[in-house]
Amino acid sequence: MAANDSELAGEQQVVDRLYRRLDELRAQSRQRLAAVRRAGPSGSPQNRSERDAFATLYEDRVAQLESVEDRLAFGRLDLHDGERRYVGRIGLTDEEQSPLLTDWRAPAAQAFYRATAAHPDGVVRRRHLVTSGRQVTSLEDDVLDLDALVRSGVDPRSLAGVSGEGALLAALGAARTGRMGDIVATIQAEQDAIIRSELTGALVVQGGPGTGKTAVALHRAAYLLYAHRRVLERSGVLMVGPSRTFLRYIDQVLPSLGETGVVTATVADLFPGVAARGTEPAEVAELKGRTVMATVVRRAVRQRQRVPQQPTSVRVDGRTVVVRPRDVADAIARARRQNRPHNQARVTFVRDMLARLAEQYVQQLGWDVAPEDRAEIVEDLRTTREIRIALNLAWMPLTPQGLLTDLWTRPHRLAAAAPELSPRERALLARPADAAWTPADVPLLDEAAELLGEDDQAARAQARADAERHAAEIEYARQVLRSTGAGDLVSAEALAGRFATSGPSLTTAERAAADRTWTYGHVVVDEAQELSAMAWRALLRRVPTRSLTIVGDVAQTSSPGGTRDWAAMLDPLLRGSWRLAELTVNYRTPAVVAQAAGRVAEAAGLPVSPQTSARDVPDALTSERVAAEDDLATAAAAAARRRAAEVAEVSGAGRVAVVAVAGRTSAVRAALAAAGVEAPEGEAVDLHAPLVVLTPAQSKGLEFDVVVLVEPAEVLAASPGDLYVAMTRPTHALHVVHLRDLPGRFDEPS
Repeated sequence: MAANDSELAGEQQVVDRLYRRLDELRAQSRQRLAAVRRAGPSGSPQNRSERDAFATLYEDRVAQLESVEDRLAFGRLDLHDGERRYVGRIGLTDEEQSPLLTDWRAPAAQAFYRATAAHPDGVVRRRHLVTSGRQVTSLEDDVLDLDALVRSGVDPRSLAGVSGEGALLAALGAARTGRMGDIVATIQAEQDAIIRSELTGALVVQGGPGTGKTAVALHRAAYLLYAHRRVLERSGVLMVGPSRTFLRYIDQVLPSLGETGVVTATVADLFPGVAARGTEPAEVAELKGRTVMATVVRRAVRQRQRVPQQPTSVRVDGRTVVVRPRDVADAIARARRQNRPHNQARVTFVRDMLARLAEQYVQQLGWDVAPEDRAEIVEDLRTTREIRIALNLAWMPLTPQGLLTDLWTRPHRLAAAAPELSPRERALLARPADAAWTPADVPLLDEAAELLGEDDQAARAQARADAERHAAEIEYARQVLRSTGAGDLVSAEALAGRFATSGPSLTTAERAAADRTWTYGHVVVDEAQELSAMAWRALLRRVPTRSLTIVGDVAQTSSPGGTRDWAAMLDPLLRGSWRLAELTVNYRTPAVVAQAAGRVAEAAGLPVSPQTSARDVPDALTSERVAAEDDLATAAAAAARRRAAEVAEVSGAGRVAVVAVAGRTSAVRAALAAAGVEAPEGEAVDLHAPLVVLTPAQSKGLEFDVVVLVEPAEVLAASPGDLYVAMTRPTHALHVVHLRDLPGRFDEPS
């Protein structure tokens, strides 16, 4: 005991020094940021740009240093050459730039995750530091070479005496919170190999529930930003998740790993300016996700380039010019040969047509026209209302939203653009013009935007709006100066400029999120098995280098447009240029629960990945059968309340989820409310609530101490993948409430 106390005291001194250095660096960064902010926006444009750059640099540094407070240092390596190396969230050096703490992503820290007794990689002892706040509470030693350790003068009695697995098992058994925790202190070898895999190419990480896919994906993003900073800092990294609830659940992981600049989004967020909050039947979403829809959109764009059936005569200043079908056809053909997007090619079409009409006009004059006079004629023709209408009818400037709205609201347009679809399928796509955009619409909007290009008229309108806004800011500044009497000190124009520059500088992540055409250096996709072929097309536009981390489990697919075979989905898109890595250890789900879920999934024909559970928990799987349909919600509510009380009594925290098909969640919430318990549900669920009610799809990617699963046969009928998801969310116990017989092989002995 005395030896262990001495070891604890020694490590506490080291940790104290590291936190003192962290506090010093925080203070320095805050002081530098404050100095830059005091300087204000005055000076030359170059000076202002430099100050903005420094301000952004210091803001990022402060954010990074603030986010690594918890478990700053978590490991120590004792090496054969006598060196002692501490491993933590970020790298720290002292005033003389001597290393104090090694960043977990550095090559020098790799042995902390991969060294074994069989392959020690120069490591004699690996030590895990268990901390609470800034206090070292315990030590766990993993001795890889005892003889070498003794030869170095270490008394074996001074060893902490437990294996390194203690830290992992403690993390697995900890109560869940409303946020996902990082695994930086307990990354296992097979996970580390994936995290540190090369940047280039597409890496598919396949793994069953609980194998740490999401954690690996997040740590890989942090590692790549560290190892390839110059490449990725300019273009950024995009993290795509299945839902906004999921993104809230993981939003603290990357900052805790020292990275604050990753863009996080769902597929529904990929089109700036469109809030895809609408809902639609799964059958409709599946239809919109088919590859054929790319052809439909392309055809719809081309069909808006039309040759009129009859000529159109227009009087201009007493002379008649004719918009002839033959001229329109020739101008369309010429514009198409440029292979430019619709709205940009339209400029060529309009110029060609105006030149043809101007030639008609000049021929009627009967004399030679100087170039400057011809330019005036062209301008007169361009501004003539009837000519504008005729040219727009032949080649209309389009927006993605307008094109798609026309397809969904005008049956004749959809029939012309989509002859491959059956009448029933086209009828499924019909909807009112004011209907909200859905997530499945976003890839189609993106496809349309790619084919249409930017409308130059829209760009001019934006420029006019910017000028009007600037004029309004100057007028507001004049009012401020009049009211304050400060007109002698600063001009209205200068004050308006201060308004424009007083907001925060946009980070790479913020600029990328606001720009549809932004291309990223790397894209991470979680729950990737749910993406449709059209969603993949939209994503791949954002990463032309095809540097991706694709994370998922084809056995958990619940979307009709998703995939059950990576090769079938990815080969047509990536042409075979992707590699597969598999995670095989289930760290989340107790063995008895994982085995039951696997049997049910296999019986349903799902492609279940082989995996081994890292632990078991007594009484982890229980079930209760009710006598009547009306008893399901009441029994589920009672079980959830009882389980929540048990979890709180044991850990003082923890979370319980009731998972049921959409048609039952309201009844469960009502039963809970009758017992005085408010349980949030849906997309806006409070992730910190001790008890929540979710559908299987909403629970995807999340984890809870206990899950109360209502009528699994009903979930199975809706989607086998959803049942597999629901059964594998708990870290301690799955409690099943049912009326109907349990699905096949549920009760089969393990």
